[in-house]
Amino acid sequence: MLPELSSIDLREKLRKAIVIRRFEEGLIKLARDHEIGHFHVYVGQEITGVFALGLLEEGDLAFSTHRNHGHLLAKGADPGRMVAEILGKETGYNGGRGGTLHIAASELGFPTTSAATGGCTPLATGAAYALQRLGSDRVSVCLFGDGALEEGSYHESINIAALEALPVIFLCENNSLHALGQQANEYPSSTMAAVELTDLAKPFGVPTKVVDGSDAAAVHDAMMDAVVRARRGEGPTFLETRTVRWPGNRLLWPELVTGETDMAMAWDSSMISGEHSDWHLSYDGLLLLVRDLLDAGHLTQRVVQEIDNAVQMEVDEAIRFGLDSQYPDAETALDTVFA
Repeated sequence: MLPELSSIDLREKLRKAIVIRRFEEGLIKLARDHEIGHFHVYVGQEITGVFALGLLEEGDLAFSTHRNHGHLLAKGADPGRMVAEILGKETGYNGGRGGTLHIAASELGFPTTSAATGGCTPLATGAAYALQRLGSDRVSVCLFGDGALEEGSYHESINIAALEALPVIFLCENNSLHALGQQANEYPSSTMAAVELTDLAKPFGVPTKVVDGSDAAAVHDAMMDAVVRARRGEGPTFLETRTVRWPGNRLLWPELVTGETDMAMAWDSSMISGEHSDWHLSYDGLLLLVRDLLDAGHLTQRVVQEIDNAVQMEVDEAIRFGLDSQYPDAETALDTVFA
């Protein structure tokens, strides 16, 4: 379903979702020939990032996790500077020092990124405390996966947030649906005794909401309610967005097991076949968004292809920019060290 936004806004949301998809596909291909270290991609979760973070305003803050590329791109990050940072180049957002797991862009509202599971929860909560004490109506968003709920830092953070009625939104992206876990040599899904993830927020008196992370309207509306509550000084909200894990993320290293996305699959199901056809048909949020936009008359198949072609050119140029950029001089190694 679609939120009540203009055709122009919805088209821009689609463009950003396609940027994320093409960027991550390009990164997986790039990693075949270049050493970039261990990385995580946001394929399959684009709708949550684009429609949730699209509600943030200047001065709002977001704290991401190891799966940060989609969050930054959803907020308008430059794909070229992203690639450069991932490759450790001096033209990257952090001069090549953050790499894929720790990209920060304060001008976009991302003061830092923590690759430690649950590491962003105290950071986002502390930022919300500062915003409140400054008398601001800005909000702080904590972006994390379901595994972060296993960490003590989450429970301490949400407890403080509830006690102080802090303007923080705990956005849990649960991508463990249909994940087979360790028995299939996959990254394990969360291993908690809680029947529902929201059971780990309710004891603190924090309002909770569970939505389909591939449903643009559901994500938009739930996040809007949470942002409004936070701006009014009514305290934190816990949102859980559920997505079926992209098959390429089930492995220890991301792989294009479903192939590069052909946007025409959104309107021509005969193009979908093979082992992972069910994911493309029923769970790929990007294709679901395209279908909804077409059905509602917001754009045509030709326009979708034009947007995709333009994005692909942008991502290709970003990869060239990253590859052509220089590494930092050795003499600058300690330039950003605090002590």
